[in-house]
Amino acid sequence: MPDSHNLPSAKPRFSIRARLKSFVYAGRGMRWLAQDEHNAWLHLAASATVIVAGFALDISLDDWRWLVSAIAFVWVTEAMNTAVEELCDRLSPQFDEAIGRVKDLAAGAVLAASLAAAVIGLLTLGPPFLRSIG
Repeated sequence: MPDSHNLPSAKPRFSIRARLKSFVYAGRGMRWLAQDEHNAWLHLAASATVIVAGFALDISLDDWRWLVSAIAFVWVTEAMNTAVEELCDRLSPQFDEAIGRVKDLAAGAVLAASLAAAVIGLLTLGPPFLRSIG
């Protein structure tokens, strides 16, 4: 029988206060991402441009769903990439080929998400833009 002193403690009970506090932590993470990561600045500019274009072109609710999903996908992958990089840098401050591969894979996920978002943006905003100038 295992020693009860070595078992992990039970999860704390559900608390509205703790759930609300988790939003504070999540907001802090997004603020750090937007303030400290240069690539996030590009994502912020692209997100703002797409949102302004969507309003200017008076796109449909269905089109907004695509754009919001694409924007969120890029931000999620950028946040995960940043978390992976921070953790890798903490665990292995010196160069390590395996750590470099992990970081490159995470960055590749952001690139894939960004390219997909760009295609979604062109497919969604392109036709209304062409109609507006034609």
